[in-house]
Amino acid sequence: MVPVSVRLGAVVPPEDPEDWTRPLTWVAALGMLAAPAVALAGFVLAAPADTTHPVAATWAVAVTLVAGAAAAGGTQLGRMRAFTGTLGAALLAALLVVIVGAVTAGERQVGSASPTLAHALAASLAGLAGASPAAALGAFTAGSWRRLWRGAAAAALGVVVTVAVLPGLFRP
Repeated sequence: MVPVSVRLGAVVPPEDPEDWTRPLTWVAALGMLAAPAVALAGFVLAAPADTTHPVAATWAVAVTLVAGAAAAGGTQLGRMRAFTGTLGAALLAALLVVIVGAVTAGERQVGSASPTLAHALAASLAGLAGASPAAALGAFTAGSWRRLWRGAAAAALGVVVTVAVLPGLFRP
């Protein structure tokens, strides 16, 4: 009996346990999970009290999100893989950051989001705004630069965009 996935033409190889012994696998995994970890620590230790301006945890989460996504994309070899790896890592991290913000929000409000959730969403949006140009630069340099340099350059560009976008998401 042949599995359905083989009959339909989508043969998926089993996960290789040796993949986790390679350092680049860990870099990609940590890049995707760094921002949610920073969000959890930041929102538990010092939850935002209002939504008028970004707090230190919001800045840290947004910058970590884009830098982690650039690091994850920098582990890829091809141009499209670097592009989609960066954007995919950023989207996963942004989703997890919003989930962490919702879980750590101590209060529930009707009609408006809690400050913790608002800061998580703003950090995610700013990080995604920075991840887009970072992904483009990572794809552009994928064939010619070393992984460390293209990841660092993509992260630097993404952080600049993120830092420019984040204050505009709050109104005084």
